[in-house]
Amino acid sequence: MDELKVLEAFAALSQPIRLDVFRLLIKAGKIGMSAGDISIDQAVRAVRGEAVEVKGQGLRARLVGGFLENRSGYPDIDRYVLRQVSMKMDRDLSKFLAVIAVLAAVAPIMGLLGTVLGMIETFEVISLFGTGNAKALASGVSVALVTTQTGLLIAIPGLFLSGMLWRQQKRLKTTLEESATILERIVRKPVGSEGGF
Repeated sequence: MDELKVLEAFAALSQPIRLDVFRLLIKAGKIGMSAGDISIDQAVRAVRGEAVEVKGQGLRARLVGGFLENRSGYPDIDRYVLRQVSMKMDRDLSKFLAVIAVLAAVAPIMGLLGTVLGMIETFEVISLFGTGNAKALASGVSVALVTTQTGLLIAIPGLFLSGMLWRQQKRLKTTLEESATILERIVRKPVGSEGGF
């Protein structure tokens, strides 16, 4: 069953999609970063120089593609090239994660600032008209409540998403390090030598 059919089947359900179903699909390679990737065996064969088609935007495909574009044919230089491609991909994995986490953490504070401004507005109305004018008081209270709600509506999903992205980044980083280590062993071997990795 391809990815589109799976997602269409879930969209047809009236219930919200459960996270454990997404996790199973990601592990199966149906969705997520592993979709469009190559296996470690294909990566090893490509690095050895065998005719393997390396296409896709998966982690290993990008690692092997970057290596093949820059390889020199000399094992010492090629190990350096592989490390450089791996380090660049590692940086790219965590590029904007800190920004997402900071924005999610700052959102409640901005909501609190709006609450304070709303309460200041309410106290100004009280000082001018007293407590008898409920309509005038409602404006300041409304500002306070709306900004608090907005801050929480941004912060809660933002923190959840940030944590999920950090965990995904750690998994991808581990896969990247494992793949780079295996491929580095292959690069060290002289051309024509066989054996396991």
